[in-house]
Amino acid sequence: MKVLHLIGGGDVGGAKSHVLSLVKELGKHIDIKLISFRTGAFADDARAMGINVEIVKTGTIFTDVKKVLGIIKNEGYDLIHSHGAKANMIAVTVKKISRLPVVTTVHSDYRLDYLQNLFKMFSFGLINTIALRFIEYHIGVSNNFKQMLVKRRFSPYNIFTVYNGIDFDKKTTTLSKENFMSKYNLNFDENTVVIGILARLHPVKGLSTLLQAMKLVVEKNPSVRLLIGGDGEERKSLEKKASALGLDGKVFFLGFVNEPYELINCLDINLLTSLSESFPYAILEGALFSKATISSNVGGISDLIESGVNGFLFEPKDYITLAKHITNLASDPCLRSKMGNMLFEKANNYFSLNNMCKTQLNIYKTILYREEQKRKPKHTYDTIISGYYGFKNIGDDAMLKAIIDNIYMHNKDVKIMVLSKNPLETRQIYNVDSINRFNIPKIIYIMKKSKLFLNGGGNLLQDNTSTRSLLYYLGMIWLAKKFGMKIMIYANGIGPLKKETNQKLTKAVVNQVDVITLREELSYKEIEKLHINAPKIFVTADPAVTIMAENEYNINKILINENINPDDKFIGFSVRKWFNHDKYETVIAKVADYVSETYDMKPLFIPMHYPGDLLIIDNIAAKMKSKCYIIKNKYTVPEMLGIIGRTQMLIGMRLHALIFAASLKIPMVGIVYETKVEGFMNYINQPSAGHVNSLEFDTVKKTVDDVWNRRDKIKKDLEETNEILKDKALENARIAIELINEN
Repeated sequence: MKVLHLIGGGDVGGAKSHVLSLVKELGKHIDIKLISFRTGAFADDARAMGINVEIVKTGTIFTDVKKVLGIIKNEGYDLIHSHGAKANMIAVTVKKISRLPVVTTVHSDYRLDYLQNLFKMFSFGLINTIALRFIEYHIGVSNNFKQMLVKRRFSPYNIFTVYNGIDFDKKTTTLSKENFMSKYNLNFDENTVVIGILARLHPVKGLSTLLQAMKLVVEKNPSVRLLIGGDGEERKSLEKKASALGLDGKVFFLGFVNEPYELINCLDINLLTSLSESFPYAILEGALFSKATISSNVGGISDLIESGVNGFLFEPKDYITLAKHITNLASDPCLRSKMGNMLFEKANNYFSLNNMCKTQLNIYKTILYREEQKRKPKHTYDTIISGYYGFKNIGDDAMLKAIIDNIYMHNKDVKIMVLSKNPLETRQIYNVDSINRFNIPKIIYIMKKSKLFLNGGGNLLQDNTSTRSLLYYLGMIWLAKKFGMKIMIYANGIGPLKKETNQKLTKAVVNQVDVITLREELSYKEIEKLHINAPKIFVTADPAVTIMAENEYNINKILINENINPDDKFIGFSVRKWFNHDKYETVIAKVADYVSETYDMKPLFIPMHYPGDLLIIDNIAAKMKSKCYIIKNKYTVPEMLGIIGRTQMLIGMRLHALIFAASLKIPMVGIVYETKVEGFMNYINQPSAGHVNSLEFDTVKKTVDDVWNRRDKIKKDLEETNEILKDKALENARIAIELINEN
């Protein structure tokens, strides 16, 4: 593999470190060359590192393009990798002529690159914005940047993430801590706590916030000293501010530091206070030396630092929280050591130069594979997924996440299109292409170029709520069949279908699909009753049982933000709006009071549909005598799974609250509002307290007591059931992949 890297050559800081370290490491594995469009330190440093670098600076962009094309023709390359505005602009032109694929790394928010210079903003900035649209493949240096590109409607399928990496085997400094201090005339005693930052002195680096925090810190701990390494346009104003805040003798401006490791080595606490970043090397350099670290929560930093675990995060400009974190670490050397060591371990495992290189090589291979596939007759999308998506329903969100994740387990290169009410949100959350579910002309256009249609998860084929939704889903299946797609009804619940015309229509359409997988036996009986027998039919399980819960630390943060003590013990409640809701609200309120008084448990109400469920929850809470807790904000599927994981038992109407509980081996009591709830509870051999329309307190109380008293055995039973459910759920994706792979 031969890859040609293009870069403007005026880069400094993180972008420079990223490109040079990456290109040098890649050179150990593939044939690689770097073209710089400028002479100077960047090209000189590349040459000093042994990188094959050539300067192309002919005087005009047209002759630069011609020179690059000549290099490609004479030396032969498989792929072009560009970095930055000028390189992107040239790469687009070179791509047009050479037909080579181009990938670009987005090192910063390109809309903010030239805000300080109007001429450059409306020249280089505008041209770069346009050029990025003509480049098919993009790399973000953090997941945050990947999401930025998705939000701006770049194709999620062709966006990759490569985190900055550092060589954890290279930890050398020219000067010792003592010699560094002597070099800068810093006479600190042995009790001094040295905190510091290495940054360009520019407004975006948030150094004003740091000085405000430092004033609060020294009021509580006069032994703290702040070193600021770097130079820039803000230096004079920052020096004046430090003096005005009474920080003379406490804050030291060192100017440009030629060897960053020398400064990092002498710190007790490493800081970053930026208002905007991608994934800065200053954090990794601190991790290399196992330094306790405090950073603003920007860019992809939270992917490395788990606040309170291996460092501290604060929101940009929040100098009060920053001061608290500095004071906390400054007073506790053991905590500094612990956090520094934990940061080193995580950075070494996930953010090493070796990992960065491996990830980049895999991206190159993926791009070349996709380019090869383009030359073969091929569908634009492997599968279209249709369902009740984009409606802020956690259950349906869970199904979509699980379907996508399970398919990718078999083949990460499957290209997916999702029909959604909120395509932008769907693209951002699931990193797949998405269009509006009612954009029929666009759907038809895509169906003509796609292979498999998935009627994906949920209880879609029923007329209990409305005939309109049934007609929509049947219509999508009919259209897909008309345009020659293979069709799979994926882990659906079927029914009830009450109207005879709906039954006949469902039978006529569904008998044309290729495969049906059902999430429980009750749906299979409905299929039999409808005399649907032409497709292959399998009883599997709901894909949501395969999802992993969010980690405990983040769940603790969520509960604290909701003003809930994470150390309390909870019994969970999941409810929804239904007919005659006043009656069952009263019953559930009495049940919540009962478990609070009897079992000394806090009732925790969990809305699965946001914000729709909150109205019913508020009604129930108003009827209660005891205190209850309510999850009031919308969270991701793994987060909601983690919240349910904190309950000792779940009493629920919402099907996916019960499915989540089952997947976590949590004892549960179902409250039936549709047959799908009854079907699932029967499928896993767990009890329900009856139908919501005829709910009685004594019946629910008796069922709750029975489940509570048998909870240890139920957990054991659910452990065995859960393994079976997961295997069956994964069978759905295997069948879908087989259909995609069929000729």
